[in-house]
Amino acid sequence: MTKPVGYYTNYTPGDGSLLEKLQSDYGAQFQLMTRREKLFLISSLAAQLCDLTPGRCRDEIYEIGHQINSNFALGDREGLIEALINQVRYGQGELPMQQ
Repeated sequence: MTKPVGYYTNYTPGDGSLLEKLQSDYGAQFQLMTRREKLFLISSLAAQLCDLTPGRCRDEIYEIGHQINSNFALGDREGLIEALINQVRYGQGELPMQQ
């Protein structure tokens, strides 16, 4: 992350929020967290957001996830995370599930 966490969130300096504490404790770009800690937080946040999202995944998506983890290089997996995050955040609405 090259920009501070406030760029990506509604954090306002001096607001006393958890985001302010995270930035104070771990740096504005979370540079004081280990790679593993950052990946854990990504995983934790994604799992919770997935649980809150209605519907279910198609069976093939589980297989695709396995194939990605088995066959993609590290850089491609990181890039795919970034691409998916952008689609979740800025992509258009949900498509109907196909059978």
